[in-house]
Amino acid sequence: MNKKIKIAITSVVGVVLLGAASYAVYALTHKEEEDKSSTATAVMEQTIVEVDTVVLRKQTFQKQILCNGKLVAIHRAELMCPKAGELLKSVNVKNGQRVSAGMVLAVADTRDTNNALEKAKHDLEKAKVDLQDKLIGLGYDADAKNVPADVMKKAEMTSGYYSARYALRAAETSLSDCQLIAPFSGKIADLVARPHQRGDKFCTLIDDSFFDVEFKILESELSSVKVGTMVKVSPFIDESLVLNGTVAEINPTIDEKGLVTIKARVKNTSDRLLDGMNVKVIIENSVRDMFVVPKEAVVERDGYHVVFVYDKESRRAIWTYVDILYSNLSSFAITGCEKKQTEVKVGDIVITSGNLNLADDTEVRIAGRDD
Repeated sequence: MNKKIKIAITSVVGVVLLGAASYAVYALTHKEEEDKSSTATAVMEQTIVEVDTVVLRKQTFQKQILCNGKLVAIHRAELMCPKAGELLKSVNVKNGQRVSAGMVLAVADTRDTNNALEKAKHDLEKAKVDLQDKLIGLGYDADAKNVPADVMKKAEMTSGYYSARYALRAAETSLSDCQLIAPFSGKIADLVARPHQRGDKFCTLIDDSFFDVEFKILESELSSVKVGTMVKVSPFIDESLVLNGTVAEINPTIDEKGLVTIKARVKNTSDRLLDGMNVKVIIENSVRDMFVVPKEAVVERDGYHVVFVYDKESRRAIWTYVDILYSNLSSFAITGCEKKQTEVKVGDIVITSGNLNLADDTEVRIAGRDD
């Protein structure tokens, strides 16, 4: 083949290969730019924060005062051993046991008292014989019929019958005192007595069917509490357990710390509650016509409380200053900020989530909506 033709063909092939390579580089570069553009668009879409909202309306707010209190059983008795200092024959209960009124809790040694009772019975029989002899000596029948009351009384005293009858009653009482009887229904606590031992204190008997809850409030909060005010009581060991009660007593003095002692009564509905247990007390009062929002809706900006109101037209979060009037465990009662001269009104859509890092006039999207 001609040498010039070969050179020409080689040049054409080179140009074609160069063109293909250039197109490949161009296509790859264009694809990378498209990928970057798509990524940037996705990032821009992701910056639109999804939020939850609540519509403001007037409603009743449960104003709460939170306190710490202590449970006190309504009845509590320190029981002593029967025949204190004497040997105990039996102990019929144990700590934590529930007992009924009238139940025999313990019995002391009855040997001496039984002997004394038998002697008293014998002495009474002898005194009856002596009384009959007295009456016969006074001209009356032995069966004491038709004996004037004053004559009978004198004869009983001089014959020893009166004293013997009193001694028998005392012996019977002494025998019954050898038994410790539960004065009311309740739970045994602090049991220290043991069978076949001597002692003084036996146990503490606690009636925990109801509890008095003692707690203190500030002097400034006293206007919100009166006898009959509802309270909710929860033990710290299980705050899901809630007892309802009412204020039963307000101590009419203020201590050196400016606190007032309050006592409320609650019914015991759980075996987990114990005398002396520490509890949380919530005093509730209803306040009508309040704007109520979840606590999560309020954030702090520049030392003020702020909510973000959703503007439907611009789809943006508008920074709005507010004042908090009342609070409870989960909610705030809010109004417009007096210093900043802002206001909130019925129908405002308040953002309740996704607001921690929001700035004023930020575009947002309400969760669950496509528009």
